[in-house]
Amino acid sequence: MENEKPKHTLKTYFFTGILVTAPIAITLYLAVELFKWVDSSVTRFIPEKYNPETYLPYGLPGLGVLLLVVVLVLIGMLAVNIFGRWLMGIGQRLIERIPVVSGVYSALKKLFETLLGQGGTSAFRKAVLVEYPRKGVWTIAFLTTPVYEDFTNLLPDDMVTIYVPTTPNPTSGFMLYVPKKEVKELDMRVDDAIKMVISTGIVTPSKRIKKK
Repeated sequence: MENEKPKHTLKTYFFTGILVTAPIAITLYLAVELFKWVDSSVTRFIPEKYNPETYLPYGLPGLGVLLLVVVLVLIGMLAVNIFGRWLMGIGQRLIERIPVVSGVYSALKKLFETLLGQGGTSAFRKAVLVEYPRKGVWTIAFLTTPVYEDFTNLLPDDMVTIYVPTTPNPTSGFMLYVPKKEVKELDMRVDDAIKMVISTGIVTPSKRIKKK
């Protein structure tokens, strides 16, 4: 007996249409609103006599975003040369002397290095699986820095430092020292693992766990 084909109704088509269009529409809407907010926020800082919109009968959409990109590129170029690193060093030392502010700055700096780091500069070195919060339950975690030097004499040998993020906000979580043998390395890029955490497991890469 041949398998019967599923019946498609107007209700099925309607909800399928929502599933297809809603994520795209919401993403585009948020992108446009973010673009407008950045554009208007940056444009306000342009002196009136230097603002092209002062002399035009219409606005220039994207002027603020373009200016922000140019400024960030120039700051990046400055930061990679000797003079720029010297200036940044002075600024960081001043900030580190301010109570409370220094802690906030250090945390934010590490966060952005983690999420935006490229070429091995990210604090997250590898995506792994670890049993947490109990045996038999596994979660995604990330290998971070080597075990803190002052702790090496207090902990068993062959320990690693991992960060277990929370879902859907990976910027909060738990730092743990665990035996290396209890960590399973994933054949997955760090940014793919972060996307998986943020999406609560909905967005998954096609690669599988390395078999050992």
